[in-house]
Amino acid sequence: MHGNLMHILFNLSVDTISSRVIGKMGNSNSCRNLGIPSAKGPNTVGCSDFMMDHTVGGVFFRLYYPCVASEGAERPDWIPRKEYLYGLADFMKYNRTLSERIFDYLFGRFKIPADLDAPYKQNGKYPVIIFSHGLGAFRTLYSAICVELASQGFIVAAVEHRDESASATFFYEKNEDQEKKKASCKSAPNPNNPKAPDGLVERWMYYRSLKPGETEFPLRNQQVKKRADECIAALDKLIEINSGKTMENVLQTKFDWTTLENSMDLCKITVMGHSFGGATVIEALCKEVKFKCGIALDSWMFPLDDEIYVRVKQPIFFINSEKFQWAGNIMRMRKLESSSTSMQRKMITIMGTVHQSFPDFTFLTGSWIGKILKLKGELDPEVGIDLCNRASLAFLQRHLGLDKDFNQWDHLIEGKDINLIPGTNVTEIS
Repeated sequence: MHGNLMHILFNLSVDTISSRVIGKMGNSNSCRNLGIPSAKGPNTVGCSDFMMDHTVGGVFFRLYYPCVASEGAERPDWIPRKEYLYGLADFMKYNRTLSERIFDYLFGRFKIPADLDAPYKQNGKYPVIIFSHGLGAFRTLYSAICVELASQGFIVAAVEHRDESASATFFYEKNEDQEKKKASCKSAPNPNNPKAPDGLVERWMYYRSLKPGETEFPLRNQQVKKRADECIAALDKLIEINSGKTMENVLQTKFDWTTLENSMDLCKITVMGHSFGGATVIEALCKEVKFKCGIALDSWMFPLDDEIYVRVKQPIFFINSEKFQWAGNIMRMRKLESSSTSMQRKMITIMGTVHQSFPDFTFLTGSWIGKILKLKGELDPEVGIDLCNRASLAFLQRHLGLDKDFNQWDHLIEGKDINLIPGTNVTEIS
């Protein structure tokens, strides 16, 4: 997610509230039936949050997985805590109180189409995907992609980055005052942080803006390296969980993570991400050979070191929008092609889409306002995300050796569809 999205959303909020009021007087904004699309795969999807090690250096991700279907299962809120709304407001440099009310009005009712803490579905070993969010986003904002992949038989860990590129995230520190009280009484709940685990205090980390006169590349380059390390750390935790190692989830969710023992096919692991997360994909592939391939959605290549391109050996699939890319960015993607074969490195462009066609915001805003403010392209958002997901599944089958029917979408990898083109629509520098 790029920075100007938050400015867009603030203006969108005011316009949408006005349009809803007008709609009551007979001029509808066609905002009905908004929501994150349900998964199309054969598996019901569950999700749960994992925080392994409470500190800022720990691992935090939302796990999506095939689950046992049950009637009346709870659906998680798309925006999990009000502090994330504060983070979006800070990112926009707007008043927290006003922005939080507007965002809560617009997005507070939306749920993710997955069953919260549902029992894991035992059915052989599933391949693994680590997902990296964009700049100013957080772990829940790409649920349309993550839920669909899980429904098709993947275990997906959507990392929430702590490199100060997320609009907001949190961790815990030891509460020294509480530790002292424990010495004199058996129970000492923390009144300021009632949700925090015993003996810990909650700390929030918000997006770090560039300082006046600060050059952007050193910051983003440092962040992309940390992001890749966080993706690798998330994978390492999943490997430990898969091995049956006893581990504590700091968040103490209802999900029984011990049921994930021997559930993952650790020979079939992928890293995937959008925008800044796309650059994170490249960095992670370079650092960790356990990632067998990568999928970069509308990747922002700026944060990467020049020398990284010749060091990445795994297959990569670039899925771009029509409106975001430019010649210099495409040229950086082409550098990766020169270090491998055309069969391993693929690029397609989804016509009629914009950069924000990949996060969930595109499904949660009305049609004409979404197009005006570049949260939607001309292409129906569900058509666009289906093309993205199906092309990704075909690519994963090809390079992970999956025994599935995803090869029915092999033509999408080559850009063969009325809404796709092979390569890019951008005029490239010769």
